[in-house]
Amino acid sequence: MNDPIADMLTRIRNSSLRGKSTVSTPASKLRAWVLDVLADEGYIRGYEATTGSDGHPAIEISLKYYDGEPVIRELKRVSKPGRRVYMGVNDIPSVRQGLGVSIVSTPRGVMSDAKARAANVGGEVLCTVF
Repeated sequence: MNDPIADMLTRIRNSSLRGKSTVSTPASKLRAWVLDVLADEGYIRGYEATTGSDGHPAIEISLKYYDGEPVIRELKRVSKPGRRVYMGVNDIPSVRQGLGVSIVSTPRGVMSDAKARAANVGGEVLCTVF
């Protein structure tokens, strides 16, 4: 697998469109950090570390719904392995006029665009969520 973050985002997107309550993905630190931001911003209920059916570490993600509709309407990968997207603090885009969130990997850790602006730090824009 070349892009584990895109794989996780696709699993979340597909499961939410199918109405699933949970989805499982292989575990990694970067995936957990991205899920921390999604949980802090209220897009998922939470996640927990488990062991997959193959015996490898996995993460079980609890998806969030409101009135039967998924909370996550749009989930896009911005920075890809073939084209990394780095932005300074003044260039980090706002998603849907501030209604969505950009997840940014900074030298101070993975955080939302608002926290990156508050900390006055830029970095790699991993994905956008609305």
